[in-house]
Amino acid sequence: MDKKEISKILEEIGVLLEIKGENPFKTRAYFNGARAIELIKEDINLLVEENRLHEIKGIGKALQEKVIELVRTEKLDFHEELKKEIPEGIFEILKIPGLGPKKIKLLYEKLEITTIGELEYACLENRLIDLKGFGEKTQSKILEGIQDIKKYKGQHLISTGVKFGQDILEKLKLHKDMIRVSLAGSIRRQKEIIKDIDIIGSCKEGNREKIMDDFTSLEEVEKIIAKGNTKSSVMLWSGINIDLRLVEDEEYPFALHHFTGSKEHNTAIRHRGKKMGLKINEYGIFKEDQRIQVKDEEGFFDALDLQYVPPELRENYGEIEAAEAREVPRLIELPDIKGVLHVHSNYSDGTNSIEELVKAALEQGFQYIGISDHSKSAFYANGLKEKSVRLQHQEIESLREKYPEIMIFKGIESDILPDGSLDYDDEVLAAFDYVIASVHSHFNLDKQDMTKRLMKAIENKHTTILGHPTGRLLLSRKAYDLDLEAIIQHCSIHNVAIEINSNPHRLDLDWRMCKEAKEKGVKLVIEPDAHRISGINDIVYGIGIAKKGWIEAKDVLNTSTGKELYKHLANKKA
Repeated sequence: MDKKEISKILEEIGVLLEIKGENPFKTRAYFNGARAIELIKEDINLLVEENRLHEIKGIGKALQEKVIELVRTEKLDFHEELKKEIPEGIFEILKIPGLGPKKIKLLYEKLEITTIGELEYACLENRLIDLKGFGEKTQSKILEGIQDIKKYKGQHLISTGVKFGQDILEKLKLHKDMIRVSLAGSIRRQKEIIKDIDIIGSCKEGNREKIMDDFTSLEEVEKIIAKGNTKSSVMLWSGINIDLRLVEDEEYPFALHHFTGSKEHNTAIRHRGKKMGLKINEYGIFKEDQRIQVKDEEGFFDALDLQYVPPELRENYGEIEAAEAREVPRLIELPDIKGVLHVHSNYSDGTNSIEELVKAALEQGFQYIGISDHSKSAFYANGLKEKSVRLQHQEIESLREKYPEIMIFKGIESDILPDGSLDYDDEVLAAFDYVIASVHSHFNLDKQDMTKRLMKAIENKHTTILGHPTGRLLLSRKAYDLDLEAIIQHCSIHNVAIEINSNPHRLDLDWRMCKEAKEKGVKLVIEPDAHRISGINDIVYGIGIAKKGWIEAKDVLNTSTGKELYKHLANKKA
């Protein structure tokens, strides 16, 4: 082990000790030792062999022993034990410019932040603004630093893919030589995590070179990975890769289907075709080497005697059998949503006033909006004490008179405490039109205790909706351990809706469990969990997850009209 590696380990020990809040003199000794080791000109192995480490200024007896252990064994037990005490994600947070051990210690102690994903989510919810030593400017810089780190990760949220993919798609649509063009791949299937962006386009063969030249020259392109007449790959400055494939227009429906479907879906489709005496690939459906002519994907499925399968369902989760039986449901669409209930105002950690949110809801054409700020246990989010609840309700009453054309509901996102109780008494909870019960802390309970915790919250007569039920943060924090099937069944028994949280970092309930909730008769509610006006638009990602989960408009609570919802909430409180 050379001096550079030893210096790095000593510095890391100093960081870990500082995060733990150890004696600053002890911490500083490791930082000083790291610098001293890095600056020596002699071979560190020779110094150890000749027992001359004591000659180095800043290397006391305790550090000498650790350096000797590193040189002789290439590891240090003290270092390994320290690392076990600090969550692994902390080391990645240290890579963010401007975040030293002291600030990370504060984030860890005050907000329980242990990963970059959790930190990003906290920034997006404005939780760092009021934290001592931070503020709005620091929060913005941290977000910029996170984006730089994520740039080379290789996995991206669906929102990132849609943002950059849609921008490129719109430019390609304007190209004079392009006939048809569409996003494909995992984005079109609305997968919550994507690796890259696939685009399929059709044009005349002689126009391909010009399209590819223009595509690879777009200002968003940082690097050309590969360039050809049928396929080109580029990396955008955001760090995400895009593949553009060009085909003849008569091949377009087949290519679009092939490069949209999951591998499993495409395999099942080819198997069906084989049984019908057909050969299927990205170039067509062939019968005796003759391509069957189709105009679009509807024609593709019709040629296989199947009902059209929407892109979101192409995962081989029973969609082919349903299409054969003509039982593919009419999936929910964005216009089906009549209002939103999970919205945070500046009473807690939101950016906008209630009136600004009401105006935004009116502009969206919603029939209603519910304000559901954080409850008092969420100190990190400026959760509402009882006095603030009363003030907020007074303001809502005034706004109801000022804006009679929209229904404004009084809600709360109440923390589920470790024992399963909610963090207000019954009298306060009864004052709300609805209650979203959510877990925001103590994620490490075992499966049995976490399941009991949520079940008790579901049994609370005031609980209307179970918020982000598994607590996951995509690319950052796994779902906590619980029996989700039992939770869904419990919600069915107690008439509690389950949220599909549309925040791209959550997308929770997972689409794989939506179908089960539907089959158990549990109402879902697709919510933006918005902390600013622009966040309301995140509901499109929740719609994508719902569609992947086979959800129809009738399965979703907030497709109800304002009057229907008012009646539902009143009956729940009765």
